[in-house]
Amino acid sequence: MADTQQVDPKAERRAARLARRIGSFSKAHGGAEGQVAYLGERGARIVLVGGDGTWGDLVTPTYAIAEKAVEKSGITVHEAFDGGLAAKVRTGPYEWSRMAGLQLGGPSNG
Repeated sequence: MADTQQVDPKAERRAARLARRIGSFSKAHGGAEGQVAYLGERGARIVLVGGDGTWGDLVTPTYAIAEKAVEKSGITVHEAFDGGLAAKVRTGPYEWSRMAGLQLGGPSNG
């Protein structure tokens, strides 16, 4: 039986580019794990956590592209950004000051 699923070449190229970026992140940070979060009409967010605790994220126009990108990259993907994955994230002074905001003398948001 033939596969009747249409392949969007532009989406495939975008997923391949994202997979390369994920691979570069993984290589630079001693491996990586991730989680894909649906953002509604805005698309999806791929949250990456490196083996060294460094984290980052990528936003994609669709959930399907995000799924294809993490699949192509070969990283471990978690269903949720739960305590186990969150515990691997290492934050520095910048993140803490941004989270605290003006209440604790962090940089302003405006």
